[in-house]
Amino acid sequence: MQMTSAPHLLAEDGPEYARILGDALRHAQERPDLEGVGDRLNTEQLRTMALNATALITAAAATEYEHYVKARAELRAASATVPEGEQYGDTSSATGPGAGIGAVLTVLTPLLAGAAAVIFLLVGYLLKAVSPSLAFGDSMVAAGWFFAAVAAAAILVAAIGLLVTALRNGSTSLAAEDEEQELPEEVARAREAWRHALLERGILPFLRDALADPTAGPTARTPHRSPNRIPKIGYSRPDFSGPEDGPSAGPRPTFTSPDFTSPDFGGPEHRPE
Repeated sequence: MQMTSAPHLLAEDGPEYARILGDALRHAQERPDLEGVGDRLNTEQLRTMALNATALITAAAATEYEHYVKARAELRAASATVPEGEQYGDTSSATGPGAGIGAVLTVLTPLLAGAAAVIFLLVGYLLKAVSPSLAFGDSMVAAGWFFAAVAAAAILVAAIGLLVTALRNGSTSLAAEDEEQELPEEVARAREAWRHALLERGILPFLRDALADPTAGPTARTPHRSPNRIPKIGYSRPDFSGPEDGPSAGPRPTFTSPDFTSPDFGGPEHRPE
């Protein structure tokens, strides 16, 4: 369902208008003046009518909306003048060369240590199998277990680092959402005033007028014609009148069985000479 755009309603505020309309329709049964919802007009019909009349409804709260848009624009202009480092915080520690080296080591250390552990253990045990008395085989096995321990420690460190990073990013995103929702007092008051005016002076009066309109009820709807219904094509049963007969004050010619009589058509013996 597309909403008719209003010249004084910005596109970014269109979803907010639709949300306020949806809330009003959802709680319509709680309002005595909207008790006719569902009897004469259902919720979807009212929603469609209100969306098509967006410009008319939002014009009732044009003053409050202009104040809200102005306050919001001033807030955005003030935010744009804040330096990027102060607005989003100092991120040099996360994007500097140290962070890149640390990430590389975190990834490569488990891989290299694991590969070294496999090689040393494989060679060491092979040497011990071939020549059990050779001390070099024991050294290779010991080195393999050492690198295996290093790989396990590196994997544990990497897992802890990923967990800390996820928690930090989650808290940062939540803080950003809270900051977006917690608008300055002036902007928040202007937005609330626009919402209240839009609901009380725009949406609710429109819904009341729509429900009170006698032409909007089911009795004003065009009756549905069944596709299987045979339309009239110029004749009526049991009477028949041709299109050339025209209006007549006398009785209509009738169709009777087995004889057919007509004022214009008869046998040759009855044709006037």
